[in-house]
Amino acid sequence: MKFWPFIAALVAIYLAAAPSTVAAQDSLPPAPYAYNQLDDPQQEAAAQALMETLRCLKCQSQSIADSDAPMAGDMRHQVRTRIAMGEDPEDIRAWLIERYGDYVSYAPTVSETTWPLFAIPLLLILVAAIVLWRRFRRRA
Repeated sequence: MKFWPFIAALVAIYLAAAPSTVAAQDSLPPAPYAYNQLDDPQQEAAAQALMETLRCLKCQSQSIADSDAPMAGDMRHQVRTRIAMGEDPEDIRAWLIERYGDYVSYAPTVSETTWPLFAIPLLLILVAAIVLWRRFRRRA
């Protein structure tokens, strides 16, 4: 019974502080390369081509090149910074997939976690072909 005022005070402090931490994340300035292009046109073209193939994790239906979400801006900054340092776009894609998971790429690769996405449609087509073949064979 003696602890209830203490617990209530802790909950009140937490509830008062929680909105400020969320607001602080959105009030940070964007990363330098989030909205600025690289000076070298070839590097910017490589970065843009890579960004078109990466999915914004917050928007989920836009690439990071098209999204205005702060997370997409941070990802654009990472892509441009790594391209400017001379890193290969496929190495950057692999790093982002390792960091955020297979979902970040619009062009998934076959791996131990994604193979069902490739195998199940083929199995469904095979089953449908067998069913159709048996039905047509019976009629003939």
